[in-house]
Amino acid sequence: MIDKLEFFIALAREQHFGRAAETLGITQPTLSAAVKQLEDQLGVMLVKRGSRFQGLTAEGEQVLTWARRIVGDARTMREEMRAARKGLSGRIRIAAIPTALAMVARITTPFRERHPGVSFSVLSRTSIEVLSLLGNFDIDVGITYLDNEPLGNVVSVPLYSERYQLITAAGNALSDRAQVSWAEVAELPLCLLTPDMQNRRIIDHHLAEAGAVARPTLESNSMIVLFSHIRTGKWASIMPLNLAETFGFAEPIRAIPIVEPDASHLVGLVATKREPHLPLVAALLDEAMAMAEAGLAASGNHPPPLQR
Repeated sequence: MIDKLEFFIALAREQHFGRAAETLGITQPTLSAAVKQLEDQLGVMLVKRGSRFQGLTAEGEQVLTWARRIVGDARTMREEMRAARKGLSGRIRIAAIPTALAMVARITTPFRERHPGVSFSVLSRTSIEVLSLLGNFDIDVGITYLDNEPLGNVVSVPLYSERYQLITAAGNALSDRAQVSWAEVAELPLCLLTPDMQNRRIIDHHLAEAGAVARPTLESNSMIVLFSHIRTGKWASIMPLNLAETFGFAEPIRAIPIVEPDASHLVGLVATKREPHLPLVAALLDEAMAMAEAGLAASGNHPPPLQR
């Protein structure tokens, strides 16, 4: 039954028989037959019938919740047995918000040094997509904001606080200032992330608090695009301090703290709330906690607890 439940999860995710079959590497008739067999075994209709996929029935939604739990438990069992035989190995799938991508290596590098049999795939996704991918078992962990929008049924490890800077070229307006206000920044030609990004929603919120409105002259879902425009000397942006430091801005680019308010938002590692976790996920959560404790100890702060 496990394989049929995996097929059903894929169908619910793709909401299209053809696309789901393609992602599973099977034919559409095979998928349709598996779903029908699952319905026969359970004695309920799972999918609304029609010429095309029309959604799940109420019973289908209930079964989807169980299917995710059962498939997750089966995978955990297999991974635990493999770890018992061979040690930690396999691939960890990570999705991170764009502003956190630069710090992923701080977790993956020491983790792989301890567990050389592990490999990683890292995707750039919006905060909403991170949570959706987690819920559909398409990733193992995510890195996203923890304190701005609802996270749902996850465990989290706070990693760092994101603080915001005006990033601009020397000689531009406000570039000689020690700090600037959100209201002042709103008057500059800004390049910002697109509105579907939580970072942009955070920026819009703080601008609104200052009585201003974001009117960017360029929007992109790529941090590389924003950096390349800043380097022309004709654009400015609002970015987290840790991200600007990672890219090593030097003269003639300046990073200036934004105040009024002096805002910060917590970023951390998230995983589906379940016990036990996959061995790889449990080990990565421990790695993230150690990293957070070390970083906060260096700054003289107390480490935040694992949010379960």
